Amino acid sequence: MKKKSASRRTIGVDARFYGPLGKGLGRYVQEVVDNVIQIAQDEPIDFVIFLSPANFDEFICPSENVRKELIKARWYSVAEQFEVPYKWWRAKIDLMHFPHFNVPLIKMGAYVVTIHDLILTKFPTVRATTKKPFIYWLKDKAYRLVIGSAVKFAQKIIAVSEFTKQDLITQFKASDKKIVITYEGVANLAKGSDSLFVAKLDNQKTLELYNIGSPYLLYVGNAYPHKNLEGLIRVFLELRKIHPNLRLVLVGKEDFFYNRVRLYAQQLNLWQKDNHNTPVVFPGYVPDVDLEALFQEAALYVFPSFYEGFGLPPLEAMAYGCPVASSNCASMPEILENAAAYFNPKDEQKMKEVIDRTLKDESLREALVTLGKKQVKKYNWWECARLTFEVYQQVLRKR
Repeated sequence: MKKKSASRRTIGVDARFYGPLGKGLGRYVQEVVDNVIQIAQDEPIDFVIFLSPANFDEFICPSENVRKELIKARWYSVAEQFEVPYKWWRAKIDLMHFPHFNVPLIKMGAYVVTIHDLILTKFPTVRATTKKPFIYWLKDKAYRLVIGSAVKFAQKIIAVSEFTKQDLITQFKASDKKIVITYEGVANLAKGSDSLFVAKLDNQKTLELYNIGSPYLLYVGNAYPHKNLEGLIRVFLELRKIHPNLRLVLVGKEDFFYNRVRLYAQQLNLWQKDNHNTPVVFPGYVPDVDLEALFQEAALYVFPSFYEGFGLPPLEAMAYGCPVASSNCASMPEILENAAAYFNPKDEQKMKEVIDRTLKDESLREALVTLGKKQVKKYNWWECARLTFEVYQQVLRKR
């Protein structure tokens, strides 16, 4: 890194979630970091990117004004409450960006925090965790303390939707003037709007690889209780009476929560361990190159979540030319607007009716595909990063 002059400023980013290991949050961190560095390349700014042992080698410094630092402490651990402030202080950071609520209680200077959602305050149940009840109670108290402190002392708060902004104002009395909305982006995943349904033969080979038969409903994401996958499975069971050949494909990395959903499907005789000719298919983690085929061949992408701060997966489905049926809760109508068929996820009969009607109505699905292509153009990572950098500049100008 260049020797810092009096006019140069240093921005630090806690990027321990950087990359695919961080799932949706990892995508956000990676896109913001990579794009902000490009946007600021002609500015008198140095960057320090703080990474974990799991992604330290994955991030390559693109220029001499960018360097990386290792933080060994895990997210949500007691150790990070001490290591992060120490590294923050030692690197002489002028402005720190925490792309998640997990700001240490010991603050070593000015910082910006991104709040994606307040899910843990909405669904504070033991069922939403792998921890024992007492341990979960302690962690819940710690979460509320940390996020309350992060919101109170931040110079600026970045919210990913108007919905999240209003949640922050309501629950934590956050100042409206401190909150800036920067919508997330949608990666350019599809091959092109005029060629979304090409390479059918290769697509079929991909479906065979994962033991997926057509037609099928698709869900991509994690299996936390608020995602309502058990509710979707119950609705699917009823839909099978109308569409006996229909499949349900639930894509996500295997973990405690997916194992629980698989067990539920097995109890309803909808899943077998080899995924072979089973009504519900659990492919596990699917890389983007294969996920493209799954989106393109799905009859419908279904998003039954009770709560989302932004909701990126249905937008990604739209980018691949897949029609979307979505929950009408939380931020989803704000983000998807008129490009989805909506249902109340708490009313499983209505969910079934909406999915059934969309499956039967080919013209509706075609209209949703067209509207979806237009909708995704409203969200791009470069604009998200540009607005984020503007927030940095606003804070730095006051210091």
